[in-house]
Amino acid sequence: MVFQVFHSQLFTLNSQLSNKICVYYLSYMHLFYLRPLWKRTSSVSVGASVEICAKSIAVNFAVKEAQSCFCQNKEQDGEPVWQDSCVEVFLRMLDKSNGYANFEFNSKGVCYAARGKDRQNRTELSKDEYAQIIRVPSGISMDKGFYRWVLSVQIPFVLLGSEEKWNVFQLDGNLYKCADLAEERHWLSAFQINTPEPDFHRPEFFCSLNPG
Repeated sequence: MVFQVFHSQLFTLNSQLSNKICVYYLSYMHLFYLRPLWKRTSSVSVGASVEICAKSIAVNFAVKEAQSCFCQNKEQDGEPVWQDSCVEVFLRMLDKSNGYANFEFNSKGVCYAARGKDRQNRTELSKDEYAQIIRVPSGISMDKGFYRWVLSVQIPFVLLGSEEKWNVFQLDGNLYKCADLAEERHWLSAFQINTPEPDFHRPEFFCSLNPG
């Protein structure tokens, strides 16, 4: 089970994050299991946890995937990491822009992120903004023909347009897994997306990532 790996490494990763940022958790940990969409099955299992902190959202992913699903090539922020084995955090903006932000990470923690109202009209993060995202990758291990990896990230609310650091208790979005250049392409999501073809850029299907 992917959650066995997930729980065994979660607290270590959170400890590493706490050494870099002063973390005060404002909500309980919420666990999610990502499921394949669009009538596609895949040899991938993904568990995730979400916690709302004083100044950021902390998301931990644990991935187990067959070799046919794994791909890792991108090395620098801003590259198309969705072509690699990629986990993604899509979040509704906290300002009045009515937009959303997409934060996409490969297994190394390399990130692509942008903001906007829809798929076409997006503005990529600056180099300084990328540097504000904390990423702690576990590295890759092999187990009976499957790749296993864990990635923990913290995304500051300032990147979502929030000036209120201590009052973010409700956050809507979705969590994803994909790998567009893998031999076995796949699309997994925490919440259902009712479209005929794969499309993660659908904020109308966002749900609460920290339900009360």
